[in-house]
Amino acid sequence: MENQIETIAVKKHKSVSYAKWGYIFIIPFFVAYLAFTFIPQIRTVWYSLFEYYQDPEDFLSYVGPTFNNFQNFVSLFGETNNILRYCLNTIILWVIGAVPQFVIALLLAVIFTSTRLNLKGQQFFKTVFYLPNVIMASAFALLFYQLFGEMGAINNLFIKLGWVSTRINFFQSVWWTRIIIALINFLMWFGNTMILLMAGIQGIDESVMESARIDGAGAWRVFKDITMPLLKPIFVYVLITSMIGGLQMFDIPQIITNGFGSPNFKTMTMIMFLNQRVSVNNFGSAGAISVILFLVTFALSMAVYKTTDKED
Repeated sequence: MENQIETIAVKKHKSVSYAKWGYIFIIPFFVAYLAFTFIPQIRTVWYSLFEYYQDPEDFLSYVGPTFNNFQNFVSLFGETNNILRYCLNTIILWVIGAVPQFVIALLLAVIFTSTRLNLKGQQFFKTVFYLPNVIMASAFALLFYQLFGEMGAINNLFIKLGWVSTRINFFQSVWWTRIIIALINFLMWFGNTMILLMAGIQGIDESVMESARIDGAGAWRVFKDITMPLLKPIFVYVLITSMIGGLQMFDIPQIITNGFGSPNFKTMTMIMFLNQRVSVNNFGSAGAISVILFLVTFALSMAVYKTTDKED
């Protein structure tokens, strides 16, 4: 009996505890996050309270850092550079691109996952729809900049078809410029949204839908009362991540408008405005813009989450 107890004790002593290895494996992530994300974020908030910028007369010296309380934030709401205008521009650009993106992505996701339709060549179409997502945004923007230019293919086509008599300067029109930027965002991201929504729909038990059909529910009733309620967690996730990406919109409007947000600053996004401050090394003002962008993103994300998270 004593030998058995000793043997069990030895086995317990020699057994390996794997619990600690989970913590060991996640240490590199937390170290990298702390060094390259969390600390810079804290420094950004800190510098937002200081006057700290490069001397415009002597590029080798800096003014500050001098504590100026919330003056950087106050200056962003002035008449010259009112950040609310750029925030509104960003939201408009995201909305006019995101609405058709979600509608078409959801429609295609339902069609491709339908066991009743069982479409042929689904893999080909899925690949084609997702392909724009792997193309660099700058390349897409340059392509559309050439297509919609005064001497571009779109103007040539309109003139050849007799739709217009003179060439259209699309980029001198506020709404045409916004629509082109939104169109690029739509083409780039609707395939990715479609794939995510498809994954969510495929996770729904097919027997639930089949039971509803047997009870006489039509396609719209099944979609409205079964698919969408069960798809809600994935849909909310995709919606919030899309909104966060939209608020960080930069490269496409930057290239389309040459960084000026033309015409009349109506396509200037918050990140473009932030980039202007960073380009002249105005760290105090750039930090204040970053903090405001974070607060706007947080507020809108919570609003979307609370609105879509109601009990059915």
